[in-house]
Amino acid sequence: METKNVNLFLKAVFPGKYIQGEGVLDELPRLIRLLGKTGLILASPTVRSRILAARTQELAAEKIAIEAFHGECCEKELARLEKIISHNKIDILVGMGGGKTIDTAKVASDRAGIPVIIVPTIASTDAPCSGCAVIYSEDGVFDSVYYQKMNPQVVLVDTRVIADAPTRFLVSGMGDALATWFEARSCERTKSKNECGGLSTMTGLNLAKLCYDTLLTYGPAAKLASEKHIVTPALNHIVEANILLSGIGFESSGLAAAHSIHNGLTALEETHAFYHGEKVAFGVLAGLHLTDAATAEIATVLSFCEKIGLPTTLADIGLQDHDRNKLLKAAEKACASAEGIHHEAGIITPEKVLNAMVAADAMGKTQRL
Repeated sequence: METKNVNLFLKAVFPGKYIQGEGVLDELPRLIRLLGKTGLILASPTVRSRILAARTQELAAEKIAIEAFHGECCEKELARLEKIISHNKIDILVGMGGGKTIDTAKVASDRAGIPVIIVPTIASTDAPCSGCAVIYSEDGVFDSVYYQKMNPQVVLVDTRVIADAPTRFLVSGMGDALATWFEARSCERTKSKNECGGLSTMTGLNLAKLCYDTLLTYGPAAKLASEKHIVTPALNHIVEANILLSGIGFESSGLAAAHSIHNGLTALEETHAFYHGEKVAFGVLAGLHLTDAATAEIATVLSFCEKIGLPTTLADIGLQDHDRNKLLKAAEKACASAEGIHHEAGIITPEKVLNAMVAADAMGKTQRL
């Protein structure tokens, strides 16, 4: 368990620039020129074929090369990129695609000592603005968390691109963002360390609360817009909440029960088909039971999850045939000594976490009767 440190300073981190809007992808060449002379875009195969194919001549005229991401944020891929960056004298890197493409670009640019521009093409997590990335083995097994010296210089979010993506990504992003306020609140109450190694500032805490309020206000309407593949004010607000507000909120205010329960659930193979934010959403509900949240607050969060299609029962994340021994395995992983769940008040044990998951599941089932 982490020992509280009374000598921690207030700390907050932010991307250098955050630019969001319909069609802002047109700004990418200008931003690359602003930060360097020789640019390289690391793009997932889908992004390369569906988004960049129509811009190939324009980018070539600007001497901006495109490199296909090989699918895993691992040391082999990072070494490959290191050689490309060095050989071609690349001085500005762009990461364009989903989470692993983005993380690879962040780590590669940090190691090369060059700026990075992040262009997420889905709004499924709050990773684009953060100064950390996850490195895996070549087989996709978690290896380590890599902390960059700085957050991305630019995060460029084209809402037209986000609106064209499958709705499940946006909803999953809302699940990830849903945890931001509750975990920030817990860290502030117990004076626990945030993800940038300090205590939460008023800015971080209030952005986390704004993230939660935005989800409740605009979430259902944004989901409808996504299903119709249209850009509306509600969609814009939720994209900002999923990427910017949640990104600053989690990193500058800290993590607690919801993400630890997510991490515990990953120990169960049945959950592997579900997205990060979907498992985090169930972690939020279980975390509220764990921390004795007000009944009205639990009801509000449960109702929100139901409205937008986030998991509210164990069956919703593949655990319809669960038993206590299986859930205990997840609860024990959630309570590992380095986990943020120990930022919650009181002594947290696997048994308490197990009971909280069962309680959340029971309430989710009852709500559907």
